[in-house]
Amino acid sequence: MGIFGRRNDTQTATTTATAAPAPAAAVNPDLAALTGDYTIDPAHSTLGFTARHAMVTNVKGRFTEFTGSLHLDGADPAASTAALDIVMSSIDTGSADRDGHLKSADFFRTEEFASMTFRSTKAEALGGDDYRITGDLTILGVTKPVTIDLEFNGAATDPFGNERAGFEGKAEILRSEWGLTWNAALETGGVLVSDKIKLTFDISAIKNA
Repeated sequence: MGIFGRRNDTQTATTTATAAPAPAAAVNPDLAALTGDYTIDPAHSTLGFTARHAMVTNVKGRFTEFTGSLHLDGADPAASTAALDIVMSSIDTGSADRDGHLKSADFFRTEEFASMTFRSTKAEALGGDDYRITGDLTILGVTKPVTIDLEFNGAATDPFGNERAGFEGKAEILRSEWGLTWNAALETGGVLVSDKIKLTFDISAIKNA
């Protein structure tokens, strides 16, 4: 089941030469029930990234502190929105030394720029469970557009009565576009850290009461 206004798979239309025009199809009530405002649950969500290191391997990391909200519209995907605020000092790559370097003036300058933000500007249904959301990503005070491809994973009520909706997403950015240009040359050619960064999102959001 998709989330943003997919037609009920069991719905059929019958037309004959003498039949009266069929009324407009009603919004699938299962989808309409998902419409509303949601708060992202950081305990069950992951905001991750991957960078190529030394031209030969990938280093993965995540941000452990963030807040976010969604507005889902079951009838009109274009009316759906998303917002994220990420604490930059919560970066975690599994290495305290590397995390310290990433927080320093060479990279995120977390003492000066405490947060990274995303604000959606456009949402689209691509068919099936696939969606695309475009928005403004702000890092180091620089704002650039980024497009995230999303897959709707489903909706359920958890044992505590929370109505949840889940998504997986991915995007790619060039960090240099946000002024993240630090690097080191390798003796064998190439650089220590790739410009291209892959972003991944596993989102569980709880519908507001």
